[in-house]
Amino acid sequence: MNKDPKKKLLVTGGGAAGFFCAVNAARLNPGLEVTLVEKSNRLLSKVKVSGGGRCNVTHACYDIVDMSKRYPRGGNFVKKSFHQFFTTDTIQWFEERGVKLKTEKDGRMFPETDSSQTIIDCLLKEADKYGVRIELKKEVKKIDPRNNRDGFTVEFVDGSIVNADYVCIACGGFPKLSQFAWITGLGHTIEEPVPSLFTFNMPGHPITKLMGVSIDNARVKITGTRLEERGPLLITHWGLSGPVVLRLSAWGARELAAIQWNFRIQVNWLSEYNEQQFAELLKTLRFEKASQAIENKNSFGLPQRLWEFLLEYSGVKRGTRWADLPAAIQNKLVKNICNLEIEIKGKTTFKEEFVTAGGVRLGEIDPNTMMSKKVPGLFFAGEIMDVDGITGGFNFQHAWTSGFVAAKAIMEH
Repeated sequence: MNKDPKKKLLVTGGGAAGFFCAVNAARLNPGLEVTLVEKSNRLLSKVKVSGGGRCNVTHACYDIVDMSKRYPRGGNFVKKSFHQFFTTDTIQWFEERGVKLKTEKDGRMFPETDSSQTIIDCLLKEADKYGVRIELKKEVKKIDPRNNRDGFTVEFVDGSIVNADYVCIACGGFPKLSQFAWITGLGHTIEEPVPSLFTFNMPGHPITKLMGVSIDNARVKITGTRLEERGPLLITHWGLSGPVVLRLSAWGARELAAIQWNFRIQVNWLSEYNEQQFAELLKTLRFEKASQAIENKNSFGLPQRLWEFLLEYSGVKRGTRWADLPAAIQNKLVKNICNLEIEIKGKTTFKEEFVTAGGVRLGEIDPNTMMSKKVPGLFFAGEIMDVDGITGGFNFQHAWTSGFVAAKAIMEH
């Protein structure tokens, strides 16, 4: 008597979400034939470059409600999916396979080896162990559900065709709406993609001469909005970057896209002070350091190059003593330290953390299974959905979670 032929799962996308779905589906259901296809010639490319080549695997946040607040889009969705596979599960999953994670002071978690290759090797080993078939340079052209009951016919750009009982779309985000045509062809709605996690351009601004200078806890507000963040800020040769800017770009992704990334920001280099408090502090310094030159080492912990720039930008002449600081220039200095207004013109992709906001509408996906509510047997994982997190390991956690939940649901299905 012949055995029933194996059921087949096709996973589209060789990134974190796709790999996690494929390897877990193969592991949980040995009777399932799993094939992973990737349109490029590289696997796990974002894993490779994440965190400066160290791979920011997840974030040391152990409360689901708190964690879900780190997602500008999809917070309520991940709040449900995290109940099935959360940070603690990610840590345990990798540790069971010999990859221990460590936590840095800002909460980001990395492999102890400080190498993303450790994560890549782990996933490749797992794929090999459970017989996941991997094909590169295989770009999907069309997915055809056969009456929604009898699996799928998948057509590739190279002309080849395969049949599958289940399909998991985990190909990451696309920058253009037109690139989602093969998914809208399945009856799904796409929330328009816009860039998230980008840096701010300040063409011609003199402060860019301080490229490389960083501030531990600046406050940045986007003028005319409620968007405001505190955290590390980095001056670059094109403008501003660092976690505080990346978080702002994520929360304001749609709002900033609508105005073509032309806006104004207000920077407080000493976020523990407002203008009034800092003005009072300067009055004290004028008395205590009356005979000292102002440009001498500042008392606020600002990088010296930034301090000297802000003095010059405010009109303070070199050699001016605290006692001789004119009131009008003092007011300008207070303003430039606690509320420096800068015009932003455009953005630059932050290559390590590039994320697209937008994707498949979440109302059309079951967060408990990652299965389409429109097409039975069709699943989604990762960035292809309208879910994106701020920088710090949150996007990878969503990738691991959605990939695992899809794999588990396919097994149960």
